[in-house]
Amino acid sequence: MNILAVSDIKSPYYWDFFERSKMKDVDLILSCGDLDPEYLSLLATFSRGPVLYVHGNHDSKYKTHPPEGCICIENQIYIYEGLRILGLGGSMRYHSGEHQYTEKEMRNRVRRMKLKIMWNRGFDILLTHAPALKLGDGDDLPHQGFQIFRSLLDTYQPQYFVHGHMHLNYEAESKRTFNYGRTKIINAYEKYLFEYETGHFL
Repeated sequence: MNILAVSDIKSPYYWDFFERSKMKDVDLILSCGDLDPEYLSLLATFSRGPVLYVHGNHDSKYKTHPPEGCICIENQIYIYEGLRILGLGGSMRYHSGEHQYTEKEMRNRVRRMKLKIMWNRGFDILLTHAPALKLGDGDDLPHQGFQIFRSLLDTYQPQYFVHGHMHLNYEAESKRTFNYGRTKIINAYEKYLFEYETGHFL
């Protein structure tokens, strides 16, 4: 299964120079947030699979203008062709805006999902906006990652953790991908296409 992950900025490859053929090998699209709803709607129009999204900290417009043809998976485990995707959007709270959470608030969100996670015997992909603490996050509060995300990785060891929020031009040492235990961590900034090995499905 070929999965396109997108986040934070519109990719000129799709937005400025779009051709239907560019989507022919994409089976599923995951959005990590902070993208214009019109952009996600464009991708959904030409995608043969669903566009699943969580909110970024700049997605308050989704309340009145949600991306058409897309599916919000906040606080859910969405299953697509056997692939279990856990969605938890938002960033660390740094002011009173929407889709921002303290560590305690994010931990409570995860706690309320515990039965769903157990019922589904874990998950294959953790889809978030913010990174995990000390795993590709920033030093300032707005870009600090969540400890509870790291705990989820330690406990359930999903194959992938896909997040946004950290623009790759923020820091010279920013990495697009790296491994943490059995999990491959992907920073989906702009776009990243990867193949999910279907043999890992339960």
